[in-house]
Amino acid sequence: MDRNPSPPPPSEDNGEDAVAGGDCIGSTVYSKHWLFGVLSGLIQIVSPENAKSGSEDEEPQVELDEEVENEICRVWDMSMDEDVALFLQEFKAPDIFMGVLAKSKCPRLREICVGILGNMACFQEICVSISNDKNLGEVLLHCLYDSDPPTLLETSRLLLTCLSQTEVASVWVERIREHPAIYDSICFIMSSSTNVDLLVKVGEVVDKLFDLDEKLMLEWIRNAPAQPVDQAQENSEEQPAFRIVSCVLEAAKQIRSENPEWLDVYMHILQLLTTVDDGIQAIVQCPDTRKDTWNLLFDLVCHEFCQSDDPPIILQEQKTVLASAFSVLSSIYASQAEQEDVRVGKELPLIESLIRVLQNMEHCQKKPENSTASNTEETKKIDLTQDDFHLKILKDISCEFLSSIFQTLTKETVAQGLKEGQLSKQKCSCVFQNLLPLYGPVVEDFIKILHEVDKVLADYLEENFPSLKPVIYSFIL
Repeated sequence: MDRNPSPPPPSEDNGEDAVAGGDCIGSTVYSKHWLFGVLSGLIQIVSPENAKSGSEDEEPQVELDEEVENEICRVWDMSMDEDVALFLQEFKAPDIFMGVLAKSKCPRLREICVGILGNMACFQEICVSISNDKNLGEVLLHCLYDSDPPTLLETSRLLLTCLSQTEVASVWVERIREHPAIYDSICFIMSSSTNVDLLVKVGEVVDKLFDLDEKLMLEWIRNAPAQPVDQAQENSEEQPAFRIVSCVLEAAKQIRSENPEWLDVYMHILQLLTTVDDGIQAIVQCPDTRKDTWNLLFDLVCHEFCQSDDPPIILQEQKTVLASAFSVLSSIYASQAEQEDVRVGKELPLIESLIRVLQNMEHCQKKPENSTASNTEETKKIDLTQDDFHLKILKDISCEFLSSIFQTLTKETVAQGLKEGQLSKQKCSCVFQNLLPLYGPVVEDFIKILHEVDKVLADYLEENFPSLKPVIYSFIL
């Protein structure tokens, strides 16, 4: 739903006079005089004189006058124009908004002011100026403690914009590091909010922070207090409550209930956590967290994404979320070699899902037979290259995970897979085609088991993958 109405054109009464008098902002038709009036009104709202006019017992203004709201919303829309944004910057509007945020208790007014700053920050020069203003930075970070979801959403959008600007990203990372309470606020939002738009945007901020600064990610991983052990483990050492993982999972579950396609960012956060040992331990050390993470991701890859009734091309839309999910599952699987509480009985469904991804990948990577040149040929080449790059990442992760699972297959599991169809002739061929030659030893061990279970299939695979013949002959002899 649109929260701020589009700004109307100048009125017929003064439009021509405004143009003639140089009242327009840059090349726009927006009036400087009108904008001055709106900003002056903002100053009046939070001015000390206005605050003193009421009685001491009077409640702070939390509702915004409808006419004032409409005018400020017009400024919000106008601020998407670079000429307007630069004019606001020149008029010291960020200082006015900072005053509003520091003094006003009106949620809607605070939301609009942060939203205008967020629009202004989309332009590099202004983003640098806003970011280098220490006082404004403190006020904006304080908005993360707000209880109003729309204000939190706009604050997160502004932070993400600044963090995406290379020149000032480190400034914001350092500021956030200096405010430990931000961690608690973000964890609270992820674990309790039902506003999916807010959850996605906060997730993008966390993802960007972790991607920019591994040190901050480690600090947040280690930031959780220790929790008492449960009765079953009362004689063991206390295990830390790694809240960041639990909160990420809660947010992911909430988003999934609304739209699973928006899960990409939270899957990538989990994947980033597994790039450091502390992050892997944060996921696997606590049994409940380990099971929750595994069950959510297992359900997504086996029952949600890239299903048998989906067209193969769906992989193009889901390649990044699948790559992250498989990567995390692979990390959990590898770290639990001696603890089978999460993976027991799950090997065959995972194999089926991984094989389906690899089969669909072959379809996606087929080049068009008749491609005609066009004005956008170079753009198409760039897009194709990016798609190929992400598909290659997914393939590499899928093959590594598949090889880990195949290393743990028992004779009984292989027999069950043959009976239920997860290890059919076609699917085994797909596995061999993708695992060889890099994972040759894994395939060799599997073919030895297969000889005991289904010699006909083993012989067929031997004929179609000649590199396996020496291994099979050695096994027979």
